[in-house]
Amino acid sequence: MFVAAENTQPCFKGFTLILPAVAVGNVGQLAVDLIVSTLSMRRVGYIHTDCLIPMAGNNPYASSAEDAQELHTAAEVYTEAEMKLAVLQIRAPIIQTKSRKFRKLLVSWIKASGFSRTVVLSSSHAYQRDDQQLQSDPLRYLLTPALQKLCGDALKELGWKEMERVAAFPGLTDTSAEPRLYIPGGGITKGLFTDSCAEELPLAVVLLFCSEGDNIPDSFTLLNHLNDWLHLQAKPSQEANKWKIPSSWRLLFGSGIPPALF
Repeated sequence: MFVAAENTQPCFKGFTLILPAVAVGNVGQLAVDLIVSTLSMRRVGYIHTDCLIPMAGNNPYASSAEDAQELHTAAEVYTEAEMKLAVLQIRAPIIQTKSRKFRKLLVSWIKASGFSRTVVLSSSHAYQRDDQQLQSDPLRYLLTPALQKLCGDALKELGWKEMERVAAFPGLTDTSAEPRLYIPGGGITKGLFTDSCAEELPLAVVLLFCSEGDNIPDSFTLLNHLNDWLHLQAKPSQEANKWKIPSSWRLLFGSGIPPALF
């Protein structure tokens, strides 16, 4: 359930929604952090649900000592009104037994809010790619039929590669089984995409094959790829238009090695 931060409910009609899937390397969540920080997006509410592990912490996008003490929760919504852009940042793992319930909650909220399109930023295990996926760029996309009509041609013009369907039983000569969508390590990505197809929602998945570790470079790769389509920034490669790293990333891997060890 969406809870507004102020007394008046924000209007999302016609907005683009970007949200991460809690997936391998947390690449989608890191990319969303960069979007919120760079565009100085305003928090307009949060998602109240028992499907996420409860958590609370200080402001991850603090720019001063005063706003650093703000309390932030597991799933929050930010907007940039001029760009008609909304972001749902998910900071906690989804409780495994409530994954389907959480997907239904998201689909219901997206439909009720009137978003023009939804973009899910995700990732998948690099080591589980098949031969054809190993021989090409690690970025992939998926479009529901409702969004395929609107921007399928635009993504093809950008040279984007659609996520392949793979054999259910690789290596077998029996071709009677239809290829399936397989996103190992992608969390709710596949389920949310399937649900959105059934509900005729205009939704896209943009994902990157990666491995666990320091996934900050992966988040920049995914975000620059997304920027080619949505134009969140004009030229992020230029020095004056770099993505802004949030203050919370300073302790992403903990504090430094204590000198006393040596």
